[in-house]
Amino acid sequence: MQQRRIGDQTVSAIGLGAMPLSTKDDRPAPEDAQAVVHAALDAGVTLVDTADAYARDEAEFGHNESLVAAALASYGGDTSSVLVATKGGHTRRGSDWELDGSPSYLRRACEDSLRRLGVDAIGLYQYHRPDPGTPWEDSMGALRQLADDGLVRMVGISNADIAQIDVARSIVGPALASVQNQFSPGWRFSADELAHCAAHGLAFIPWSPFGGVTAAGSLSSTAPAFAEVAGKLGVSVYRVTLAWHLAQSDVVVPIPGASRPSSIQDSAAATDLQLTAEQLARLSA
Repeated sequence: MQQRRIGDQTVSAIGLGAMPLSTKDDRPAPEDAQAVVHAALDAGVTLVDTADAYARDEAEFGHNESLVAAALASYGGDTSSVLVATKGGHTRRGSDWELDGSPSYLRRACEDSLRRLGVDAIGLYQYHRPDPGTPWEDSMGALRQLADDGLVRMVGISNADIAQIDVARSIVGPALASVQNQFSPGWRFSADELAHCAAHGLAFIPWSPFGGVTAAGSLSSTAPAFAEVAGKLGVSVYRVTLAWHLAQSDVVVPIPGASRPSSIQDSAAATDLQLTAEQLARLSA
């Protein structure tokens, strides 16, 4: 499998977005969810993306982190090269999503994530989403402090614009390793942020690379050019979509979600799919 860099660590060019394993009402049973993580690892995936808020509701906050930790612990192979990326800053009130980017909350959230993941330091800790109630500079200072104190090895930000990326670069410094923004065939509004990351050596991690949990099933109809190329190549539209993502820049590391082993196996195979210049032009048009 192709590999890429996030900060000082080499990871697989395709990661696993573990959100669907915990947030959906029809989510897999725990043993089936762990089987998805194991299938990803068997396919060579070495980046697993989670978050403390990935749960059905407030009552099971942290569910996805605990699930990922259990899956790694029960895997029979070597997991020493796996980078677990988690996030803090989103909270849950009942089933609603709320925000808290205050330094005190981020410290507490990070410490709770450390406990659930069972690690001494989080590999990549990402600020989940800007909190309008907390100055961005204060949140970035809190992330810098977490890195300085050794609670996290690398820092990432999510749902950030170019100005916020630059403030993060100035405050967090070399610990800043990545930006995770929405990007997909139908949502290309983060193209400028992607280019900015490439210019400054930051990994760009597209979330919902297929357009989101509800949109992924209709990708063939909403992205007909991708379906056309997939048909000619005899592969899934999802594999073509991820190959297109990878062709954008060598800093791009998409994290498709999966709720079945076959889904993440198909996604991982995208690193072996080479699209021609003509096909890329068709998809980017």
